[in-house]
Amino acid sequence: MYRTALRLAAAVSLTALAAPALAQGTARTSLTDLVNQVNIPYETFTLPNGLRVIVHTDRKAPVVAVSVWYHIGSKNEPAGKTGFAHLFEHMMFYGSENAPGAFFGRLEEIGATDWNGTTWFDRTNYFQTVPTGALDRMLFLESDRMGHLLGAVTQEKLDNQRGVVQNEKRMGENEPGGLVEYAELAALLPVGHPYRHSTIGSMADLNSASLEDVKNWFREHYGPNNAVLVLAGDIDLATAKQKVTRYFGDIKRGPDTPRPAVAIPTLPAPVEKVMFDRVAQTRVQREWTAPGAVDQESNLLDLALDIIGGLGSSRLNDALVRNEKIAVGVSAGLQVQENLSFAEISARVKPGGDAAQVGRRVDEIVAEFLKNGPTEDEVRRAATTTLANRVKGLEQVGGFGGKAVALAEGAVYSNDPAEYKKDLQTIAAATPASVLAAARKWLARPAFRLTLAPGERSAADQALAGNDTAAVEAPAVKNQVAANTPAPTRPQPAVGQLAALQFPAVERTTLSNGMKVVFARRSTVPVVRVAAAFDAGSAADDRAKLGTHALMVSLLEEGTTTRSSAQIAQEEERLGATVSASGGLDSTSVSVAALKANLAPSLDLLADIVRNPAFAPGEVERLRTAQLARIASEMTQPQGIALRTLPPLIYGTQHPYGIPLTGSGSPEGVRAATRDDLVAFHAKWIRPDNGTLYVVGDTTLGEMKPLLESRFGSWRAPAVPKGVKAFTAPVPTPQPRILLIDKPQSPQSMIIAGAVTPVKGTEDPIALNIANDVIGGSSTSRLITNLRETKGWAYYAGTSLQTTKDRMPLLVIAPVQTDKTGPAITEARNDLTAWLSTKGTTADEAGRAIRNSVLSLPGSFETGSDLLGALIRNDQYGRPDNYYATLAGRYQALTPAALDQAARGVFDPAKLTWVVVGDAAKVKPQLDSIGLPVEVVGASPAAPATPAAAPRPTE
Repeated sequence: MYRTALRLAAAVSLTALAAPALAQGTARTSLTDLVNQVNIPYETFTLPNGLRVIVHTDRKAPVVAVSVWYHIGSKNEPAGKTGFAHLFEHMMFYGSENAPGAFFGRLEEIGATDWNGTTWFDRTNYFQTVPTGALDRMLFLESDRMGHLLGAVTQEKLDNQRGVVQNEKRMGENEPGGLVEYAELAALLPVGHPYRHSTIGSMADLNSASLEDVKNWFREHYGPNNAVLVLAGDIDLATAKQKVTRYFGDIKRGPDTPRPAVAIPTLPAPVEKVMFDRVAQTRVQREWTAPGAVDQESNLLDLALDIIGGLGSSRLNDALVRNEKIAVGVSAGLQVQENLSFAEISARVKPGGDAAQVGRRVDEIVAEFLKNGPTEDEVRRAATTTLANRVKGLEQVGGFGGKAVALAEGAVYSNDPAEYKKDLQTIAAATPASVLAAARKWLARPAFRLTLAPGERSAADQALAGNDTAAVEAPAVKNQVAANTPAPTRPQPAVGQLAALQFPAVERTTLSNGMKVVFARRSTVPVVRVAAAFDAGSAADDRAKLGTHALMVSLLEEGTTTRSSAQIAQEEERLGATVSASGGLDSTSVSVAALKANLAPSLDLLADIVRNPAFAPGEVERLRTAQLARIASEMTQPQGIALRTLPPLIYGTQHPYGIPLTGSGSPEGVRAATRDDLVAFHAKWIRPDNGTLYVVGDTTLGEMKPLLESRFGSWRAPAVPKGVKAFTAPVPTPQPRILLIDKPQSPQSMIIAGAVTPVKGTEDPIALNIANDVIGGSSTSRLITNLRETKGWAYYAGTSLQTTKDRMPLLVIAPVQTDKTGPAITEARNDLTAWLSTKGTTADEAGRAIRNSVLSLPGSFETGSDLLGALIRNDQYGRPDNYYATLAGRYQALTPAALDQAARGVFDPAKLTWVVVGDAAKVKPQLDSIGLPVEVVGASPAAPATPAAAPRPTE
């Protein structure tokens, strides 16, 4: 995985001391004083071999985050070897000398959560959160691939992972706008600049990577002296020293990695470029290089970009989207690397609109900002929003953005694990003058001015990706452990005693109007999360007006009878609250994550949004346009196309689930929905007798009930009957076939097959869910092992069972390289057939899947949002409050025979309908030999009939 950029300043960092400083009316000096006291307590030590170790103790759960950061990324790759850092990240997941075989299975065996590996310009990291009793095993595994890898690196593994990486590259480039990154880097940075090439690399360079090249890359850059190890969670310094010394102490120091000089170039003049792609709306962008994470000025520039286009109340959002209605969305932000950043402002042009006009307005608004600067209120709202987000993230010890990340990134980039504190102090102390100075310094320079418009990709733009050489055909790998792998010399430690899940007590009460309240205490951070959840969802949509639900949901935050859309956004920012309205197939919810100090006014905002939406005609039309643009965008994305197409084929058009799984509805339905329909939908479904209030956080039910009573207790159900979803529509008899949706110029085919199962989510199908892990739901499942690990045809593949109140859908998903589309479908069908007949679940497969499900439970509810979701699911599917506390025992009682029995009649390849989105000219001949009827159709014309006008490049 390579596209996830982790920024420390955007990680999690505040303690309970910070919350009062964010209340309305608090002086800036008070905020600064409190931020100065914020701390993620840590201790450090360094082994003689140079490995730096950081330890943070957090005893809230019996888990430890283990995060290893190597200070090596694509910035360090020489010419002709682009993509090596990312390729090697993949190689390190495929066995070491004393732990042969794929790393993924070993993580699942010990119940790891929040695990992955990523590569970016400056670093490669590996991270996982494990039960405390499995820490020795995890440290052994990380140390073995740091110090004992080369004997397990084989040509077979290299060929296989080269194919996987190339399919990851194809997957990114197959998305609309998938070539933009290459154009950005080429325009902003000169030839030879360390950041100029993409982390994924070029096909030619990946093809040229030899086994010795790969081994040398490891020898040169993966020594302990080029790494930082963070242990965060149920651990202390003494224990960490003992364990880390035991497992890492004998690894020899490696050579020092040279650090290239990195300039922050300035374009001599604006650069104009127009690109064409199969996008739904024209996108106008302005981009600059900027200072990196090691420069505090990046924090001030980030605030400026938030005010310009990043906040809900940003100037671009107010002007272009809310008022002038010439754009359907805007964004602005800073992509921060170690030595430089990329500043970007973007606007999506309203369908049928004038891209040149939008570009002019973007430039005018930026120029006005650079002339007069931000207001005190704008700076405070931006800073409060940023700091509040850090408070809410403090619960997580690991993952993509937890406390381990904050400490590691500071240590790697700035040689200071507490660098995050300097970031916070800069943000808290920001003034209009300091934010303006940073913006003038970096945004007043010439910009890269990009327009991405609907059309065919040009040959020149396709060449930017470096795909002029065909991919290497990877041989099938039958045995991950090569014959020349040395015999293990380090014993693998046993997994110690593992703590059981301690699910918090669930309390219930009822308001005076009969509305139910469900509560669980979680006091690790000064945050309270409240969700009002309703039995609605997109399955409640009027069949003639599909999309009414999504349109109604989008309008809840866009104005009440007493607050305008802009006022809601500004109030959220001042409070540091995050309000979100969302909907799935079966439910609709409106939630707030509030700082405890600002809980009362945050609840005022939540209640107003839930109870009193205005559905103002002007806002209805604006959001209707935005939703139509969203649908059009989905119809340019391979997965979006498939997820919109498949459900009506398997459920029929009259079943509540026979609708696009994206939830956005149909263009015809969205156009047909009136304001009266939205009001009626709200009255029918969003009402106290159809909903429940869920609360998780640093409070008590005694404190919460009067707060909720005063805001929701007077809410009365309207006179109209409550909505009821009818699941009586018959599901069509399965008609196995292949629907091929032609998407020319696709470097990859998106394959999604589906069938309606006879099982309902309310039946609590735990055996079926574990069986799904065996065939396609885990990283060691049969499908991903076959199509990714053995064949190298796909970056990922698998199966999914979506839990729903009525009959659950089964999906088989595999984006594969174009020339393997037909063979991939054949392999998937064969895998399913063999599993159900001659090669049933083995004891090893069942044991691994069950252990992973049991051992991962303690790490699955680390955050308040995790716990809130669990409470909602329990009610939604009729489960008892102690459901998760009893789940481990139920898992452990399962057998391979029970899994096979659950799977039969559900995972039937003879009932699957296949949707393939790809280049029909190249794909259809492969499909004709499979033995299923094949129908070829063009992509749905969901995009606007009148595309936005795009300016032509100046000659």
